Amino acid sequence: MAGMQRPGGRTARVREAVLAATQDELVERGFHGLAMDQVAARAGVGKTTVYRRWGSPSGLVADLMTELAEQSSPHADTGSVEADLRANAASVLGAVTDRRLGATFQAVIAAATCDEEAAAALRAFYGRRVAEWARAVERAVERGELPEGTDAAEVVRAVSAPLYYRLLVTKEPVDENVAVRSALQALAAARAGAFVRAVPPPVAPSGEGERSRSGRAQNVTTADQGSEMRG
Repeated sequence: MAGMQRPGGRTARVREAVLAATQDELVERGFHGLAMDQVAARAGVGKTTVYRRWGSPSGLVADLMTELAEQSSPHADTGSVEADLRANAASVLGAVTDRRLGATFQAVIAAATCDEEAAAALRAFYGRRVAEWARAVERAVERGELPEGTDAAEVVRAVSAPLYYRLLVTKEPVDENVAVRSALQALAAARAGAFVRAVPPPVAPSGEGERSRSGRAQNVTTADQGSEMRG
C-alpha cells in the first residue's frame, strides 16, 4: 500500500495531513464514522488521492498506527529493572490518559473487534512497542536482576495489562498509583520466576518408555490377580 511507505517532499506533507485528519475523525466519530471523503476534506487533499493511496478506512488506520509506533518514545535504560518497569507503566499511563491519543487507541481497539485489517494494525503496533520495552527486561536478566529464561515480552505485557483492563473493561480511573502498582506487581512475579519459559520434560531414551509402560501394565495385571485370589 502506497500510504504505508515513507515518502518525502510534498508526498510526505500530504501523508502527514491525511493521518492527522484520520486521527481527528477517529477521536470525534470513532472507526465506524470514519469516512474517506471526510478525511480528504479535513486534510485539504483530493478524494482520489486518499482513495488511491490508502484504499479504505482500514488502510488509513493501519498507516496511522504505523506512524504512532514510530513516534513512540524508546524504552528506558536506567540500569535498574524496577525503574525501567515504572517508566514503562508511566509511558502507557501517559498514552491512555491523553485526550487525543487515548481516544485514538479506544477507537482502534473497538475497530479491531470487527475489522481484521484494523486488528492487524493494532497487533503490529503493540508488537513493536512490546519488543522495544522487552529489551530493558532482557538487560535486567543479563545483569542478574531476573531469572534466566524470563520471557521479557510477557513481563512487559503484564505491566500494561491492568491499565488497559481498567480503561476498556471496567472503566475505572487509571492514575499514577495504579501504574506504579502494576509495575511492582509485574516485577514481583518476574523475580519469583512466574515468567520463566516452560522447560519441556526430558525425553526418555529409545525403548525406555515402552519398558516403563510394560512394567505398569504388568503391575496392574498382578494387582488384578491378587484381587481375584482374595475374592
